[in-house]
Amino acid sequence: MNAFPLIRNLEALRAQPFDVLVIGGGIYGAWTAFDAAQRGLKVALVEKTDWGSGTSQSSSKLIHGGLRYLEHYEFALVRHALAERRVLSKVAPHLVRPLNFVVPVWKGARVGRLQLLAGLTLYDFLATGKQPVPRFKSFSRTRLLAAHPYLEQSGLRGGLRYGDCQEDDARMTLFVVAAAQAAGAVCANAVAAERLLFDGERCVGAVLRDTETGDTFERRAGCVVNAAGPWAHRLPGATPPAVKLVKGVHLVLPAIPNLEDAFLLTAPEDGRVFFVIPWNDRTLVGTTESSVLDVAEAVVTADETRYLLDAVNALMPGLRWTPDHVIGRFAGVRTLQAEDASSLSAVSREFAVLEPQPGLIWSLGGKYTTARCDAIELVDRVLASLGRPAVASRTESTPLPGAPHEVRELGDFTGWQVEAIAGLARRGIHAAIARSLTLRHGTGLSRIEALIDENPAWGRRLHPETPFLAAEVVLAVRDEMARTVDDVVRRRLPLSLLVRDEPGWREAVAALMTAAQAPPHGVATEPTAPQPG
Repeated sequence: MNAFPLIRNLEALRAQPFDVLVIGGGIYGAWTAFDAAQRGLKVALVEKTDWGSGTSQSSSKLIHGGLRYLEHYEFALVRHALAERRVLSKVAPHLVRPLNFVVPVWKGARVGRLQLLAGLTLYDFLATGKQPVPRFKSFSRTRLLAAHPYLEQSGLRGGLRYGDCQEDDARMTLFVVAAAQAAGAVCANAVAAERLLFDGERCVGAVLRDTETGDTFERRAGCVVNAAGPWAHRLPGATPPAVKLVKGVHLVLPAIPNLEDAFLLTAPEDGRVFFVIPWNDRTLVGTTESSVLDVAEAVVTADETRYLLDAVNALMPGLRWTPDHVIGRFAGVRTLQAEDASSLSAVSREFAVLEPQPGLIWSLGGKYTTARCDAIELVDRVLASLGRPAVASRTESTPLPGAPHEVRELGDFTGWQVEAIAGLARRGIHAAIARSLTLRHGTGLSRIEALIDENPAWGRRLHPETPFLAAEVVLAVRDEMARTVDDVVRRRLPLSLLVRDEPGWREAVAALMTAAQAPPHGVATEPTAPQPG
């Protein structure tokens, strides 16, 4: 089966026998479904709202080793994540790209220059094999201020720079779902798991509900993977493990002129680490973490906004940001293992696979960067639960949809990208817009080109402040299983985070979705058009 168009095939979901039902269409559910299908299992993947619509759309948009975890001696986790940084850069070069981070050092800092040097030396040492980013280097105070004059000058001693990677979290999740479909999985969003089914002590499926029609039906499977993240505990019938829910918040602010590197900073108020990241011609600031009791608390409060703005303005006073500068904000909740720790940053991000009841596999902890290899452990447990022989995972060497075939080694993507941009320029698409298209679609650009040929008006921009095209809305409906306006403007394109919310552009997107009139193969068993919302 092809990766695209994504097919919401409820008939197949109802009728086919499955070895494993994966509940939760975030990054962990997506990788689990892909890996299981590649290993020959019959897989169903369901998501109650939309792909990546929970925690997986609310990360710092990074693929990184987690430099700050070294402070808590989580060396194995960092090595694990750095290895994944290399793998993901190779299998998804159109979605994962290098990003340098600057770490300024001020007099009296909690982590001094020598400690940072030792940490970055270890960070590079743990990143074995060829990497997509350069090794760290040092900068003098003079050079740092010349490049970044908005930094606080008092007590500034200089700085260091190291490399990690950036990605679009929601779109990456979508592409992994598409890979799962290509491997044979049946994938459907807007399908909620109402409760688990048991045969004696063993979990054998779930009652599912089509959230658009209200229809419910049983879906039996050899075993169930609960990859619903912070929503996993709400699934009736499960015996949930003890967990800690941790909320992380981010602000979207105007672009810092001429900034290409990100910053890793330490808040003067309490010593917590946060990022300042260039992202889609805006600046992403976060995260600050806090414990919550329920996922409904995943909102950014006024105090959290003040905290982040105060931290940035203390270290980058030249920016003079106020609450009026905030363009967008978002929060996500992650599920970590319950444990006593001196601070939230000290709580382990280590991943665990649980089987609280026979046939019910539970994903706990972990991080976005390591989701692919963590999913291998989940599928290993699925095979064991089913009594199947071990089968090796192949996701490490399988390019995701959209990855150019010409890219054989790390760093080759730039050559393909230059040619792709030149091809789009011949259609009258500005180079900056063309570059952004390559980073969202990869070889899927051919589908964008076909839509513009079908209707040249679809080559226009959706909003003057962003590079997104009308054709991408049509593509989202026809090929990417977008059902609502929010599916399009929050996850297929991050438009709603980059511009202030106004009825005008939302109405324009809704009109485009109606005009797209998804063909039958795009919504296999439901020919009705998506409903804006």
